[in-house]
Amino acid sequence: MQRAFQLRGWQVRKRPVGFRPRIEARRPEAARPTPANALSEAKRKRVLDLVCRPEFTSLPPSQIVPALADQGTYLASESSFYRILLAHGLQHRRGRAAAASNREPRRHQAHGPNQIWVWDITWLPGPVVGTYYYLYLMLDLFSRKVVGWEIFTEENSACAAQVLRKASLAERRGLEPLVLHSDNGSPIKGATMLATLQKLGIASSFSRPGVSDDNAQAETFFRTLKYRPSYPTKVSLRPTHLPSAP
Repeated sequence: MQRAFQLRGWQVRKRPVGFRPRIEARRPEAARPTPANALSEAKRKRVLDLVCRPEFTSLPPSQIVPALADQGTYLASESSFYRILLAHGLQHRRGRAAAASNREPRRHQAHGPNQIWVWDITWLPGPVVGTYYYLYLMLDLFSRKVVGWEIFTEENSACAAQVLRKASLAERRGLEPLVLHSDNGSPIKGATMLATLQKLGIASSFSRPGVSDDNAQAETFFRTLKYRPSYPTKVSLRPTHLPSAP
């Protein structure tokens, strides 16, 4: 092939067009000159002594530097403080409050009926635009059985406690252990509801703050309920469903 190219006067390329030899990156190993405004060892030691003082041990550099500026003292910038702390292994949480921990959420698993109940409250459209009723519903996690439900004209922990007492009596659970899971709504975590849980011997479980799918079973039930073709667009309550006058 090379002989044929030579006879025709063509040049033989030993490397493909655009080929460039790979050069290893040597920037991390490059010797860099020390900046003219770099802190001296004496100033670095002074910074370390300063951040280890009792009045600054619980403060980050973003608060130490302004506090020193109020006193008329300037040693280094916030970035320099952070770099010095990091170089000496002192860059960790500085504060009196406990550090945030990413704990695994508590998980419950039902191996039979009446072990875990989930419940929630949803709005139902009333007979007049702008008015709503509130459906309190409790669901068995294992069998998906509706163990208790009731409709009220108001949303509070007293109504929730009433539904819980009726559901507990209807299921004849006695002293069997039970976990009631719900979200973090105010009627759900009200004092009356919590006292009823304690009286009935039921353990409470709540969704994590800001997590909308921790009570997915109850939300899924409401979605199926409201998207049925027979779901009424308006709900009328008989007088027996309404709370009695005081």
